[in-house]
Amino acid sequence: MKNTNIDVALAALAGLAAVGFGAFAAHGISDPKAVEWLKTAGQYAGVHALAVLAVSALARGGLKVITGTRAAFLVGILLFSGSLITMAFGGPRWLGAVTPVGGLAMMSGWLLLAISALRRA
Repeated sequence: MKNTNIDVALAALAGLAAVGFGAFAAHGISDPKAVEWLKTAGQYAGVHALAVLAVSALARGGLKVITGTRAAFLVGILLFSGSLITMAFGGPRWLGAVTPVGGLAMMSGWLLLAISALRRA
């Protein structure tokens, strides 16, 4: 993903969703499993929204970030957090099989960031 403000806007929206779903888990839903899913989705979305912002700032500061790093985090948020949120609101349980794919995308983002940093060293 090219270093644009689109990734910053998407990260901000992910952060907004993280806070909203976390609050809903704490105050608006009673099913314990759904609460757990929403809390987990919110935590991971929030952390990875910050990761996208950090990568964007690092790229603007001169780090040659490997193409796809921010996209990996954003895809991870969509698949990991999105599948948990969907299940919490009554979506099909087979979406649980998508959640680990999102986790792998998040992990890929961290690996790509590490490689980006080491290539410069």
